[in-house]
Amino acid sequence: MRWKRTIQLLDVHCEGEIGKVAIGGVPKIPGNSIAEQLNHINTVDDSLRRFLCLEPRSGSIGSVNLLLPPKRPEADAGFIILQADQAHAMSGSNSICVTTALLESGMIEMKEPETVVMLDTAAGLVKATATCRDGRCERVKLTMVPSFVQELDVELDTPEWGRIKLDLCFGGVFYALVDVTQTGTTIEKANARRIVEAGMALKDLVNRTLPVVHPEIPEISGVAYVMFRDTEADGTVRTCTTMWPGRVDRSPCGTGSSANLATLHARGKVKPGDVLKSRSIIGSEFEVGLESVTMVAGREAIIPTISGRGWTFGLHQVALDPFDPLADGFALTDTWGPQAGEIR
Repeated sequence: MRWKRTIQLLDVHCEGEIGKVAIGGVPKIPGNSIAEQLNHINTVDDSLRRFLCLEPRSGSIGSVNLLLPPKRPEADAGFIILQADQAHAMSGSNSICVTTALLESGMIEMKEPETVVMLDTAAGLVKATATCRDGRCERVKLTMVPSFVQELDVELDTPEWGRIKLDLCFGGVFYALVDVTQTGTTIEKANARRIVEAGMALKDLVNRTLPVVHPEIPEISGVAYVMFRDTEADGTVRTCTTMWPGRVDRSPCGTGSSANLATLHARGKVKPGDVLKSRSIIGSEFEVGLESVTMVAGREAIIPTISGRGWTFGLHQVALDPFDPLADGFALTDTWGPQAGEIR
């Protein structure tokens, strides 16, 4: 073969959301921290992201997680999440995919009944406690990075739905959290396209009018996702996170659930020790707990926990022919949604 680059990927999904893990062939990414490496991908050289996340080598669904040597001495592994729009700092579902991949591939020794894996991310250190039995990772509980409210009940004038309210929060990345009833729809499989279109419109509007930057990690800025939410009759939070250029998260969304938990704490609806359920658009669930309260740059924050399951389902190698005229990748609006026209 005349391939210029090859990367080995372990296929994993967490509660329905695909999070492939690059376990071999990952090139060295410049940077003294995972946050600096994230910034390098997003601002200097995004060719690896395009290679792994765009057509013809990939599709519109899921993420690719780059396994990296950790920068923090207490961490076992580092990783960055690659998606169609950019590299992202943190993800709960992808943390579960990475932990499952590390243990079930043997890259980190699996110890039964429990293995602790420390993950170095651009948003901070994540503790993954995996329940293990008979050689497989049955469930992963994440102790997430501090989550906090940026602003509650922000009013925003929209051309489609008039004035709506949203919460701006950080849960590993920044979110705009919106009660779905304000857009005249519900979180159901049949409404996925309508929800995506609403999320993309709101994300663009929010980022043009409500800039946000993490007070301690300047590499993390801007609202990454709009998450719609609702509450079901049994008290379960129903979530649907929308992702550029036009899809919904199949999982209940760990960072989004963390951000939402911060809003519930700020409103006095939960306290340390409480555990809730978050349910996705396809019905899969996370257990979401409030472990403790802390501070971030003088602002009250919480330490959430997210518990969910990951499954491996394949192993493959992606390669680049040096003469391939489509090496830079592409996306079309027939399957990626109208926002795919913004990809260059």
